[in-house]
This record gives sequence, C-alpha cells and structure tokens, in this order.
Amino acid sequence: MSELADWLSDASPISRKNAAESVFEDIRSAITSGRLSVGARLPSESSLAVRYGVSRPIVREALRSLQTLGLTQTRTGSGTFILTSTPSTELSYGSYSARDLIEARPFIEVPAAGWAALRRSDEQATALLHLCDAMDRQTDPHKWVLLDSEFHTLIAESSGNAVFAKIVTDARGAISQQSELLNMMAHRREASNIEHRRIAETIQAGNEQDAIKAMEAHLGQVKQVVTSIMAADRSRQS
Repeated sequence: MSELADWLSDASPISRKNAAESVFEDIRSAITSGRLSVGARLPSESSLAVRYGVSRPIVREALRSLQTLGLTQTRTGSGTFILTSTPSTELSYGSYSARDLIEARPFIEVPAAGWAALRRSDEQATALLHLCDAMDRQTDPHKWVLLDSEFHTLIAESSGNAVFAKIVTDARGAISQQSELLNMMAHRREASNIEHRRIAETIQAGNEQDAIKAMEAHLGQVKQVVTSIMAADRSRQS
C-alpha cells in the first residue's frame, strides 16, 4: 500500500468544533513530519472529507491555509501537490506578502478609522455594529472571514476617502487569507471580535482619536501573531 493510501485509510474523524483547524493541523503535521512526501498529490477533496468526516468546504478551507504557508500548491484540474516539508519564511497571500500587509495596513486603515469616526453615516455606523454581532454569532470559520473582510472594507468606505477604499478593496482577498490563516494557527477569532467591536463603537461615538487607537491596537495584535508564526517557522528550519 502506498504512503498516501496508507495515510488516507487511517480514518481520523474529528470534532465539528474548529473542524477546519483540525484538518489543517493534521495534514500539516503529516507533511512536516515526512509521512507525506514532497511531490505527492494529496487525495481529492471528497476523499479527504470522508477521511475526516467533514464537508468539502471545510477541507477546501484547510487546503487554502496550507497553500498560504507554501507547503502545497493547488493546480486547477490537477489537484493539490506537496511542494515542501518546511513552511515558507515569507507568507504569501496571492500577489501580496505578509510583509506587504504588515507594512501597509497601518498607514491605510488607521487613518481610515479616524476619518470614519468623523465622516461615517448613521447607516454605516449601524452596519459596522451589525457586522460585529454577526461575527460574534458566526460559527463557520470561512463565513466569519468574509464578515471580517466586509468589516474592514466598510471602515475604509466610511472614511469618505476613495483612495483608502480602493486600496482596502484591492487587498481584500489577501486580508481574508491572512485572517483565515491566523484563525487556523493562532485561534485569533474571539480576540478579533473584541477588537472589532471596540473599533466599531469608537467610530459610532465619533471619537477620532479613540478609533485610531483601537485600529492601531488591532493591527498591532495581527502583526505580533504573524511575526510569531514566521519566527517559529524559521526556528524549525534552522
């Protein structure tokens, strides 16, 4: 029996809670430990879904994060292949790197939050708080990530600055991938919910300086976690 068939037959049903995280960690461990060899093609989404006892969207979510780490590459029509057993030290979200986002977001989203506190409409302020409520209730990790990107996009739009709005909209996919990975590896969702609500409340209150501080604090936490993940990967490779 081949290593892939042997691994696949070792069925590992998992808890529905944080299912995508569990699938991600199990496949990641199999790759980094060498149980699954570099160059191998992973089983199909449907086969992995059966192995773990989860839905295909959950498997797809885990595979996206494995690709973000640089461990795998999904090729349309061909499947997902293992590229390396060591995660990349430079995380990439499509056309943007983790460094790109860490360096740029404070110069865009922090002032955008401040302007949003001064310029937002009542409808926008209410919508931000409704998004916070939706994120608090949401149990599906991927749907939460979509709400998260909608939240940041709405703040940029609420700033009344078309440049801020366009930049955040253009980077929306990368920001979503980053959030998805951080939730997978650092369980950031609950902390982000608290930080998001603080931002929304300061914007609703029309307090420019508090909104700036709240967004700075949120992005500071994101930077800290991303930096820790990259440092841990460098340590494992040294």
